Amino acid sequence: QVQLVESGGGLVQAGGSLRLSCAASGSTFSIMNMGWYRQAPGKQRELVATVSGGGTTDYADSVKGRFTISRDNAKNTASLQMNSLQPEDTAVYYCHARYSFYPKDYWGQGTQVTVSS
Repeated sequence: QVQLVESGGGLVQAGGSLRLSCAASGSTFSIMNMGWYRQAPGKQRELVATVSGGGTTDYADSVKGRFTISRDNAKNTASLQMNSLQPEDTAVYYCHARYSFYPKDYWGQGTQVTVSS
């Protein structure tokens, strides 16, 4: 089983930055697609960004130009650099992993990001 643990959340002022990290267990990290999702109070969980095993990235329109997803296969980590944070970015952020061509999802417990105005 794959285990994911997020870290790096916290309280930040609008316009500030945070870097989230996701540590993954197992020996197959390099062949998993990694992603970050977020869920604000009273709202459904939404996709923020993804990075494939080959390094292809995709972003939600709401974060393009502000957030950057990356991965380090040697360290079994995926990161989300968040710049120019706004109050609407406030949410619990979840790390997600999925093997290519296999419908199995793995989720971390989440880390809270709060952006004050």
